[in-house]
Amino acid sequence: MLILLLAVAPLIVTLGAGTYAANHGCVLHEGFVNPCIVDGQDVGQTLYQLGMVGWFAIATLPLGLGAAAILILVWIITAVAARKRAKQGAA
Repeated sequence: MLILLLAVAPLIVTLGAGTYAANHGCVLHEGFVNPCIVDGQDVGQTLYQLGMVGWFAIATLPLGLGAAAILILVWIITAVAARKRAKQGAA
C-alpha cells in the first residue's frame, strides 16, 4: 500500500495545489507563474512549483506499479511454497 501511495504522491500534491488555487480564486497552470494573493502574500510561485510536481508522476507511477506487481508476485510465490511445505509436513 505504501508503494502505491508513493507512486501517486506527485499527483496528490498537484491536485492539492490546484484545489487550493481554485478555492482562493487563483489561476494555476504549467505555462508560467500567475500571481495569487492569499492573506496579503503572493503564493503564486509556490503553487506553480507544487503544480509542477505532477510531472514526477511520469516516473513514479510506472515504477510504483512495477514494484507493486513484483511484490504481489513474491507474495504469491511465498504462499505457494508455504502451502507445499505444509502439505509435505502433514504427509
